[in-house]
Amino acid sequence: MVVTNDVELPTFSDLTVPEVDLTTSTLMTAAPYLGKACEVINNEYMLCRYELNDPRACIQLGKRVTECTLDFFRKLKKNCLEEFNQYAECVDKSSGNYAFGPCRTTQAAFDGCMKDKLSMERPDFGYFTRPRIHCSPRPAPESPPCPCAKKFPDATPSLPDSVPRPHSRFSGRFYWTTD
Repeated sequence: MVVTNDVELPTFSDLTVPEVDLTTSTLMTAAPYLGKACEVINNEYMLCRYELNDPRACIQLGKRVTECTLDFFRKLKKNCLEEFNQYAECVDKSSGNYAFGPCRTTQAAFDGCMKDKLSMERPDFGYFTRPRIHCSPRPAPESPPCPCAKKFPDATPSLPDSVPRPHSRFSGRFYWTTD
C-alpha cells in the first residue's frame, strides 16, 4: 500500500495496548460470557470500523474493547478461577478438537459460579446470531452520494423482427432439429 505525506499515521504509543495473551481453550470456554460482557463496546467498535472504513479513527474504541476484555478476565480470576480452570483444562485435554460435549459437568459448575458470584447467565444458544439494532452515541457519518443515482441511457435496442434471418450455412448443430 502506498502512503503519501498527507496521511497521518498513529504514533507507536497510540497503538500500544496490553495484550490478551490466552490460549485457545481459555478463550473458547469464556467466549459466551466475554461476548455478553463486552457486547456494547464491541458492537460500537465494529460499527465504527464498518461506517468509517478507516481503522485509525477507531483506535480508542479498540483500546476500550481490549480493556473490557482484560477487566472481564480480572473479575473471572478473582471470583471463579478454580471452576474456570477445570472447565478450560477439560476442553483442552478431553478431545483433539476442543469439543464441549465431554465437559458438561465442569461447564455446569462454571456456569453456576458465574451466576452466583458475577450475576451473569450463559447466553442461550443462538444469542449471538440474532439481529440487533445498536444505538450509537456517535453521530452518523456523512455518506457519499449513491452511485445508483446516476442516470444511464437505455440499453441498445434489439434488432427489429423484420430483419431476414437466413438458415445457417453449414446446417445446425443438432441435425434432427433443422428444416
